[in-house]
Formats: sequence, structure tokens, C-alpha cells
Amino acid sequence: MVACMPDDIFEHPRLVTIYDALDPDRSDLDVYAAIADELGARRVLDVGCGTGSFALLLADHGLDVTGVDPASGSLGVARGKPGAERVRWIHGDATTLPPMQVDLATMTANVAQAIVDPMTWEGTLRRVYDALRPGGHLVFETRVPAYRGWREWNRAASYGITEIEGVGAVETWVEVTDVSGPLVSFRWTSVFGSDGEVLTSDSTLRFRERDEVEAALVAHGYLVSDVRDAPDRPGREFVFFARRPD
Repeated sequence: MVACMPDDIFEHPRLVTIYDALDPDRSDLDVYAAIADELGARRVLDVGCGTGSFALLLADHGLDVTGVDPASGSLGVARGKPGAERVRWIHGDATTLPPMQVDLATMTANVAQAIVDPMTWEGTLRRVYDALRPGGHLVFETRVPAYRGWREWNRAASYGITEIEGVGAVETWVEVTDVSGPLVSFRWTSVFGSDGEVLTSDSTLRFRERDEVEAALVAHGYLVSDVRDAPDRPGREFVFFARRPD
């Protein structure tokens, strides 16, 4: 099994401090908060919690939350946010989770696609299953391969300049570097106006077909109860609801 190694955008000290400022609209997380409410979840495991935006949103709603992430830099940002003491933070990936019993496990923001190695993906599904109480749910999203969303990952479409308090102007853009079957690799570039430093971060995502995901879930004991469209990205995302049998 290959351990999940964090990309620089989640780990580099200078990049991780601007991560939230470059993606300020997290209304996508409201959908997951509503799902937690719909499922009556009180204990939630946030897999790939990053800088803690979703974990802290749930904690604000009074839920018992555990966040796990392999990037120590992102967790450092999460732990420094107001209310962070209400969340249990774990440094690592889901394959190394300690024993727990939760009502709901989530992988928001296409975390599932960042788990590229097949053995690590299998291990993640297995350990999350173990962490769910009987009747508990795993809910996660993954991009629809047929939409070919990576066609929009180019400098012309993604270029922007963001003014960040305490940092100054930062230019950013993303460009695809390789498409090999289900694997799409791309590079984020950030240029800091204060001193001209240029930092890049390379990432690879795995685009899984719906039947491939469902087969993997069933093979690990889950019941696939629903596959929904993401309401904020119609036609572009699968949102899987998988349940551990009672």
C-alpha cells in the first residue's frame, strides 16, 4: 500500500496559509452539512479534512467531529482556527484510523479522487467501513469522467489575482500536465507579488466510473443506497451514499 503523500499546495508553509483565501466560497459544504442533518448524524468522520472548514462547520452545529488528513501543514492551519479545540484532529490517512464508531464519514471536495493508488483506495474503504456504526453512512463525491472537467484546467480559464491580507497580491493558475487513462495530472502555479517568488504544486487525480465505484463499495460490504447529482454542479459530480448494513 502506498501512503498518501500530501501535495505541496496542502503542505508547503507559504501555500497552505493562502489556501482558504484562494477558495473562499465553500457553499459546497452546506450540502454536506444538510446531508448530515438528513441522516441524523451526531458523530462524523471527515476524511481529508484539510484546513478544517467542514469539520469546524459541523462542530458549530454541535456535532462530534473527527478530522483526519495526511498533510501536517493543513492540519496546522485547522488547529489554529477559532473553535478548533472542539474537533479531534488526526494526522494520517484513513488507512491508519484508530478504533471509532461514527454515524457518518465524508470525503468532500473530491478527496476520493486524490486517493490515486488502488491499494490505498481499497484500504480507505475498508477502514472507513470499520469506523462506521452498523447503519452508518459513507458519503463522498467524485467527478463524472464523461464530463472531462480537466478541459477547463488551463491558464486562460483559471488565471486570477487575489489580494490576501498580510500577504499581498498572489497570481494563480492551473494547467493540465498529463492525461493517462483515468489519471489526470496538473500543476498549480502561485506567484507572490510581494517578492516575486514562484511556487508550484503538482497533483494527480483518478477519475473513476460510477460502476467502478459501486463495485468497490459492494466488495467492501457497503450497500449503495443512492447516487445523487451535486446540486451546485449538475451533471459534473456523482455523490455516493453507501451504508454499512445494520
